[in-house]
Formats: sequence, C-alpha cells, structure tokens
Amino acid sequence: MLVTVHTGSTLKDEIIYAQLLAKKKQHPMLFSYVKKIESKDPLRVFSLFEALKTTQRFFWATPERDLILCGIGVELTIANDQVNSNRFYTIEAMWNEWKQHTYKIGTVEYGTGPLLFGGYSFDPNKRHETGKWNEFSHAHFHLPQIMITKNNDQWYVTINKIISEGEKPEMYVEQMEHLLQQVTDTNTSLPEHDTKLVNKTVFHKEEWLKAVEKATETIRQRRFEKVVLARDVLLTFNEPLSISTILKRLEKVQNTSYLFSFEVLDKCFVGATPERLVKKEGRRVYSTSLAGSIRRGVNHDDDEALSRQLLSDKKNLHEHEIVVRMITDAFQQCCTDIKKPESPIILKTRNIQHLFTPIEGMMKNGYSLMDLVEKLHPTPALGGYPKEEAIQFIRHEEPMERGWYAAPIGWIDLEDNGEFVVAIRSGLIDQDRAYLFAGCGIVEDSEPQEEFLETEIKLGPMLDALGGTTCEQ
Repeated sequence: MLVTVHTGSTLKDEIIYAQLLAKKKQHPMLFSYVKKIESKDPLRVFSLFEALKTTQRFFWATPERDLILCGIGVELTIANDQVNSNRFYTIEAMWNEWKQHTYKIGTVEYGTGPLLFGGYSFDPNKRHETGKWNEFSHAHFHLPQIMITKNNDQWYVTINKIISEGEKPEMYVEQMEHLLQQVTDTNTSLPEHDTKLVNKTVFHKEEWLKAVEKATETIRQRRFEKVVLARDVLLTFNEPLSISTILKRLEKVQNTSYLFSFEVLDKCFVGATPERLVKKEGRRVYSTSLAGSIRRGVNHDDDEALSRQLLSDKKNLHEHEIVVRMITDAFQQCCTDIKKPESPIILKTRNIQHLFTPIEGMMKNGYSLMDLVEKLHPTPALGGYPKEEAIQFIRHEEPMERGWYAAPIGWIDLEDNGEFVVAIRSGLIDQDRAYLFAGCGIVEDSEPQEEFLETEIKLGPMLDALGGTTCEQ
C-alpha cells in the first residue's frame, strides 16, 4: 500500500527529507504523519491488538465522547522517578526538546499528531512496599506508534516514527504502512470475555477506620481542614482479565465519565472518572470542582430528594467549597478572565451524584499546562486542605499504597494542548488480579462507618465492570 501525502510527495520522499534533517541537526527526528480516515470503532482496534498480545496500548474518551484516542505501541517513552514537583517540569522539558526535532506531515487537528499519553503517581515520597506499582514510574508517558483519533465527527490516524539518518528509508516505509494497514483495514469483532470472580480481599478495614478517627481528631485540633483517605480491595478471577471488555462495559454504563486505560508491560491502569483536573486548548483552560457526594435514588423522586439533600448538606458543601477555593487560587496565579458559577450544581453518574462547579480562564503568557497540573495536584477533593499538611497525614496514616490512584492521567501535545483527569473510580489490572481503589473526604464531623459505606458505593463502577460484588468476602 503506497501512501501519498498531501504535498504530492510519497512517504518515502518525506522520510528521506526527515533523514536529511536528522543529519543536519545531529539528532533523530520525530516523524509524525496524520491522515484522515473513515470512521472506526476505537475499541475494536484496541481489541485487535489485545488479541495479538504484541504491544502496549492506551485509551481515552471524554464524557461527551467527542474526543476519543486509541494509541497502539510505544515509539518513545518519557519517564522519571523524581520525588519532588520537578517531575512535572522534567516531563515538559524532555517533551519540548523533541519540538526542535519534529517533522509533521498531513493535517494536524486537536488530538492528533505527536502526543504523549500517561500520568503521575499520587505521592512519589510514599515508599513502594507491595511492588504492585513497580512498572509505573512516578512520571511515565508514551508516544504511540500509531493512534486513532475521533475529533467530533471526524476520524484520523497518526503514525509516529523516530527517524535516524543511517537507516534505509524503505525500512521505515514498510513499518509505517504495515501499522496503517492493521488499523485501517481491520474489521475485527469485539468479543465479550466472561471471567468469573474467585475471591475478594478487603484490606486493613480496621486500620482505615482508625485513620478516619484520627483524621477527625486532627481536624478538630485545626491542623488542617480536610483530608481524603482511600482504601483498596483485591479481586481475583479465574483467568486473565480483558481490558477491552472492561472498557466496553464502562463505556456502556459510565456515559458521563472519562474513560482511560494505560498499559505498562503486563499491567494496566484503567478507570472511568467523572473528574477533570485541567484541560487546555490554545490559551483557554478549564477545571472542575467535584467534591461532596451522595448515592443515587431507587426512583426519580427518591433521586431528586437526595439531590436536594446534597445541595443543602453543610458537611458536603464545606468540602466542596474547599476544592473551589484551591482551584481558584491556582487559576489566579496562571490565568486571567476567570469564570465560575456562584453555587454548585449536581452531576449524576450511574452509581453516585456529586456537587459540581466548573471553572475556566485564559492562560497567562509564560505559563503552561504542566504549571496547572503541578499546582492543582492533588486537589482537596483527593488530597485535602491545606495541601502539604493533608499529604503528610495521608503519607503516614493511610494504610495503602496509592500508586497512580487519584493522580493526574491524560495527554499533552507539542503545542501544549491537552487534558488531565483525576484517576479515581479506577483499578490496576495484573493478569487475573484487579486492585480497586476508593476514597472519601474526611472533615470534622465525619463518621468512620458512614465514610466506609461511601467508599463501597464508589467502588461500584469498577466492581460492575469487572463482574465483582460490593459485599465483603
């Protein structure tokens, strides 16, 4: 299959020119080719490569499903294990370096072209004890070999290749055309894998309840206003889990949430989160306060009554206001023209409803997407307030290893466009095992048993997607 680009040159011609640039710059070139294609089902493409078991993948979908990304293969990894906030800027600096060595052809739209996908750990200072997150660096991003993008009603394929001057151009052409053929000509079905839950382990329940008690005592001492405490469960199945099947189920039932998955070697971090951390498109940036929650009702009237209860609940409103305050402070440092509603509204997902306040602004000159990721993580919705005091409490008192749970995951391109979400309602899949995570905000009048039940509700989306249950075993 011979590819002809919009300039009339062949793919081989463009690769030869990229090799000339690599020779002049004395540095390999990031060659990125974008082509408009007919509509595709990204999950079918994702599923095909799962069956082949040959490569690592990522998947991303916005709640409106107006932007879907499906990345296959790893052409470049940018990662580091720094234990301070510089890990955000190290990724940015390393990625910006490639901007000087990039050659793009084709039409580049939002969500296409050279794009990093990945994320960060919640707290790099928390020592890894279980080993379950060892494959995931504290900052870890992949540039895919090939990516399918749905941008509104348009579909694109991006092929990325690191081009060196000394290789034969025909080799690169063959590799790229093989990848293009695989994703554009496939008509594979999307099988449903029906795995069976064998065992569920609930970790350190008593230790977690004691941590909640200690947190409320510490808040009464005015050492901080709020802290978020999380816990995890382990599900074991009769055979390895299918990430495609998990995503398909999440797409069906969590249609107001972001979908994400990110594979590192044989493990995959996957989830359906309702919470945006920050989005940047051009100079415009957006964030979301999502804090304060209650269950869904058994019928419409019950559901509306619970919504009214949440909108008038002092504990939840206080928890929500703390998050709004923190996000606004971060925006005031980096943005102008900040806009937000005066009071929260209700955001409903299948299992739970939240207090919700959107915030937007215009990025000041000299600031970047990573500035806001660094300043916003962790928001009081997942860490606490004030930030440093809450993180210290979590680090020493929370009886679990968060890893990437509740941390930023998302994408960034070479024009500093991108979006990150807060990785909640999530799980770490390791073959036939799944670690699931859930947390809740602790304030002065929190009751440990009630907070535990709230985490049970929040485990629901991933438990459903994996075929688990919400009862302890």
